[in-house]
Amino acid sequence: MEKEYKKVLEKYADADLYAMSEEEYAELKEAEMADMQSYVNAITDSNVPEVMYRIGRAVTDLKYLLESSADIWGGKVLYHQIMPGDKEYTEFTYNDVRRDVRGLGTSLMKLGLRGAHIGVIGANCYEWAESYFAVTGGTGVVVPLDKELSTEELENLIEMGDIDAVICCQDKYYDIFRKIRVSGKTRLRMVIGVGKEAHEDEKNGLYSWDVLRAEGIAAVEAGDRTFLDARVRASDMVSIIFTSGTTGVSKGVMLSHRNLCTDILIAQTYLEVCPEDIFFSVLPIHHTYECTCTMLEGMFMGASMAFCRGLKYITKDMQAVHPTFLLAVPLIYEKFYNTIQKTLKKQGQDKLVNTLFAINNVTSKIGINVAKPIAKKIMAQFGGNIDMFIAGGARVDPKVLAFFRSMGIPCLQGYGLTETSPMVALNPDQWKYMRNDSAGKLFQFTECKIIDKDEDGNGEICFRGPMVMMGYYKNQEATDASMENGWFHTGDIGHLDADNYVYITGRKKNVIIAANGKNVFPEELEEKIARSPYIEECMVWADETNEDRMLRGIYVTLRTDKENVRDALGDNADDDSAVLALVSSEIDKLNAQWPDWKRVKHIVLRKGEFNKTTGMKIRRFVEENKLAD
Repeated sequence: MEKEYKKVLEKYADADLYAMSEEEYAELKEAEMADMQSYVNAITDSNVPEVMYRIGRAVTDLKYLLESSADIWGGKVLYHQIMPGDKEYTEFTYNDVRRDVRGLGTSLMKLGLRGAHIGVIGANCYEWAESYFAVTGGTGVVVPLDKELSTEELENLIEMGDIDAVICCQDKYYDIFRKIRVSGKTRLRMVIGVGKEAHEDEKNGLYSWDVLRAEGIAAVEAGDRTFLDARVRASDMVSIIFTSGTTGVSKGVMLSHRNLCTDILIAQTYLEVCPEDIFFSVLPIHHTYECTCTMLEGMFMGASMAFCRGLKYITKDMQAVHPTFLLAVPLIYEKFYNTIQKTLKKQGQDKLVNTLFAINNVTSKIGINVAKPIAKKIMAQFGGNIDMFIAGGARVDPKVLAFFRSMGIPCLQGYGLTETSPMVALNPDQWKYMRNDSAGKLFQFTECKIIDKDEDGNGEICFRGPMVMMGYYKNQEATDASMENGWFHTGDIGHLDADNYVYITGRKKNVIIAANGKNVFPEELEEKIARSPYIEECMVWADETNEDRMLRGIYVTLRTDKENVRDALGDNADDDSAVLALVSSEIDKLNAQWPDWKRVKHIVLRKGEFNKTTGMKIRRFVEENKLAD
């Protein structure tokens, strides 16, 4: 059977979908379903102890994902959103979303956008999600755009991504792309604005998202099947996601339906997700992490998704919607942790509570939660129903994971990259399988190898599996440089243990070569330096070429935790020399534990925010991040 469906997939791999007969297309979709069912069957039969949840279903593509989920959970809430001017969440069911997606998709195709590359930009909202599914459901290729980019950068991505139309979820983005469209300097043909009461100028491609959706819904109700019968192939590119990492060089990652569908299927085997769950969406949805692991995974499992209005509204919105799942970057959890610790300290309860939590780490293993009353009070600020914190995007301080776990809240660390759809490893949600210092257990059906190992056994981490990208769009040179026989070279340095848990040490491109030839990984030093209560965040770098030999060596540019510094220094908290002495003593403690070639030689105090990506990572290539301000 396996050979038969693989032959069919190969037979139709490059065929024109709309030139195929109905019988041929049906044969293709049947083979794709058999392919995905083979993964489901293998999961069901797996003897890997960490594979605990085996309720996944075969989903071939993103069109089928929405349609099948709506068939199962039609009247259930899919999206929660606080509309402009409202104080409470409005609910949108699976059926509501399917109706809207069908309508919008129908109008997009009637505009001649079948096969087009369509950008989506804006804050996290249900309109963004519906636009995503209207494009991926058979219209064309979706290109999620970073809303923090400059007009010049967005113009570049229009050309790099061959973008024909852009859907703008807020007025300010509509205004930006409207000017780009009217200028005629790019290939952009259409700009579609959410919230517009009417089409502004159809001749110049300026449309209302709301009107298009309404017109499409009416057309579908009248029998139009343009979008309903749109054809998709699982192996086809469905999304181009431009990386916005710390290197400053954007590359368009090509992901297929199959990449994304296998990733959400495999991820749920380590993590229990139920239809009753509510995912809280706070990270930028154009990132693969948020898009796949919150939006797609939640829909796959019949859960709901609540959109946060922004970082400053996190606590207020969580208290309003009472979510059960939160996926975030370590910085957010570390801020939660620091805020809680400061509050406890002000109340004089920090030592008592932390001691109680330490005891609970032991008693919880025999089913006794002695910290529950205090934990319940603390967690009320997050809505009171949180069952799971998931951290990804960077290494998280193990003490932060341990703290939340002490309260009875599983806090998991996962690992992935845009190029791997993104997840390839995750700590399972059962206490006995969690490892605070590991990025996660390697996914089933995923291979990992470590190349060019150093004397400590750390080397570049490489992956091969069904979630690995198709390549970089229109960039064969970059594709060839990172892919070899299906193996994706991540650029991350680390190792894999005997139980297939992944450990990250640093980034290959960021490695500092000490004077004696030894490798120093700045991420390793940063993680330890940032544990100091007086240091908010930091970036480690090196200057080994300065003409002044006294200025050579490893530097750390850091921002202090002003409140903790004031508690320690009192009236001297505004004296830069006193602050420098305080943080220097913290660095000295760490330097005492490290060999000389690894020690921080210079400290730069920074008062302003670092220049960061929208994933909240400090941009290492930006020279200003090395400076005091």
